[in-house]
Amino acid sequence: MGVPIVSSAETALSESPLLSPWTGPHGGLPAFDKVDVAEFRPALLAGIERNRAEIAAIAAGTEPAGFENTIAALEDSGRALDRARTIYHVFTSTMNDKTMQAIETEMAPILAAFSDEIIQNAKLFARIREVYAARETSGLTPEQQRVVWVIYRRFAFHGAALNDSDKKRLAGINQSLAGLYTRFSQNELADEENQWIALDGEADLAGLSDSYRASAAAAALEKGMKGKWLIASTRSAMEPFLTYASRRDLREKAFRMWTSRGDNGDAHDNNAIITEILSLRAEKAMLLGYPTFAHWVTDDQMAKTPDAAMDLMLKVWAPAVARVHEEVADMQKIVDAEKGGFRIAPWDYRYYAEKVRRARYHLDENEIKPYLQLENIRAAAFWAAGRLYGFEFAEVQGAPTATPDERTFEVRKNGKRVGFYYLDPYTRAGKQSGAWMNEYRAQERFRGDITPIVSNNTNFVKAAPGEPILISWDDATTIFHEFGHALHALNSDVSYPSVSGTYVVRDFVEFPSQLNERWLATQEVLSRFALHANTGAPMPDELAARIKSAHTFNQGFSTVEYLSSAIVDMKAHLAGGANIDPHAFEAATLKEIGMPDEIVMRHRMPHFGHIFAGEGYAAGYYDYIWADTLVADAAEAFQQSPGGFYDRAMAARLHDDIMSVGNTIDAAEAFRRFRGRDVTVEALMRDRGFPVAAIT
Repeated sequence: MGVPIVSSAETALSESPLLSPWTGPHGGLPAFDKVDVAEFRPALLAGIERNRAEIAAIAAGTEPAGFENTIAALEDSGRALDRARTIYHVFTSTMNDKTMQAIETEMAPILAAFSDEIIQNAKLFARIREVYAARETSGLTPEQQRVVWVIYRRFAFHGAALNDSDKKRLAGINQSLAGLYTRFSQNELADEENQWIALDGEADLAGLSDSYRASAAAAALEKGMKGKWLIASTRSAMEPFLTYASRRDLREKAFRMWTSRGDNGDAHDNNAIITEILSLRAEKAMLLGYPTFAHWVTDDQMAKTPDAAMDLMLKVWAPAVARVHEEVADMQKIVDAEKGGFRIAPWDYRYYAEKVRRARYHLDENEIKPYLQLENIRAAAFWAAGRLYGFEFAEVQGAPTATPDERTFEVRKNGKRVGFYYLDPYTRAGKQSGAWMNEYRAQERFRGDITPIVSNNTNFVKAAPGEPILISWDDATTIFHEFGHALHALNSDVSYPSVSGTYVVRDFVEFPSQLNERWLATQEVLSRFALHANTGAPMPDELAARIKSAHTFNQGFSTVEYLSSAIVDMKAHLAGGANIDPHAFEAATLKEIGMPDEIVMRHRMPHFGHIFAGEGYAAGYYDYIWADTLVADAAEAFQQSPGGFYDRAMAARLHDDIMSVGNTIDAAEAFRRFRGRDVTVEALMRDRGFPVAAIT
């Protein structure tokens, strides 16, 4: 499929609200209130045509290639298309009804083809290469040199230097993959929306909290099942159900439904799609000169090689599995004492782990949840950001949003606007599951002082009117995590958008977000914002101490659940051109590494959207453990400083060396400047309660 030339009627849409510059207060905001879904296709095509003309003008330049007429011009191109594509992606991720899905199915290959068209423009790449060759002798600033390196690297990395035949094949592969990614994500969404368990009465609800029951009743009401309780096939609904539901038969039924998303042999089955994706990725890597897709991906990351990523994962894997065996033994003792007559199965793990935690730490998640109100945790994240970075968040009324549920905030520092923040907290039909951050507009300065626009998106179920939404400790951690991504973008202080904010290598981008999780458990946050929903009393110090003492509890489970997915991801992409059957490959790989029978991968292959709904984390799900190694080391630096996590000097270093620099310097060098040395894995092992000796 090529990139169509737009018709005159579609060209007339060149001033569509989807394409037009964002205007109004706060530096201009997306015109969500003027979106007509029918305009997405023609507006995107018109944006492509405008961007095509801009690229042609740069490539056809008659003056010698220089930074301004080539690199800066490229940075300044595609603005209209970017605006349209930003709003389009908001709708495909949060408002993806059947109409949007049809548009996405058509447009994904077209947008992929246009990206290849730019990368494969030989005249444009020749000019970029000319600037790259002279970058150290042409008087460029360090940031400009870095921008030249980043852009040259991006073009070369994605095949700009290939011959015409290989370019054509690569473009075909990328278009095919774009269509497959869309089908995979739509299949996953369909199973999440159309599979659920309906509970009929008190016997089915045993063990579940009042707040969870209320949310389940509200979910059932939305499906027209008044008087029942609906357990959706989403992580936010399923994890608390598996943790507290006393009915073992219902836990098993729910678990099997949840872990079989995309794997039911029906119209939404993803197995054949996975096989095709892996085959095409292997061919793509070979075209680009790499033995496997995993080698291609990691070559552009901190890890540099798949061996380095696997080495880290396997260092942690063995002690994590050993800890799982200990955890299972503790749980089995409870089952046996209760005369359960069964061995711990995957649908039992969370339930009995919670019993062990209650016994060992006198800690009950239901004791914690009344202190964790969604709105208070949001306010806590804002407050901690104020202490660390000087940010102030002022809610704005009347700003255009994609949905009435969304809230908007202007972000200021020292009285000056530094950005804008959207919060989309609730689940709804057409919204992808999980939690994530979007960057609608990157910070830049080279064409004016442009402030960033970011969003955080979660999937909490609305409570009854007037009732607070109570969340788990894990949910609160997720809020701080995704807000960490937002803070990375909001703190950006660079000139060029290609190296702004979160546009860093993938195995570094999770470092600021995972580090931001650490502020949730600080006494300063808990004493101010962990307030009981009924009494308003702050969380008792004694309860906070028990939460902190349980930090390493169940780390075997959480580490193995995650690492098994990351290892399967890496090995699948190291398999080269092998014809992979997802069921057989998943089972064989888990057997090879000694996966405990009591745990299932956090993301089984048929619903592993991180790696099969796009390329963001493909051969890169290891990023989280890589980043957490950085996080554990950085957290120890804060812990050892005089002011702890609110130490002014450490916060300034975090801002200056990590949060504000984007990709203007190499990620490893950025961490080295912050920490004063290279990262070590010992802090990670200590943080998870694993023996440091296990890595030697």
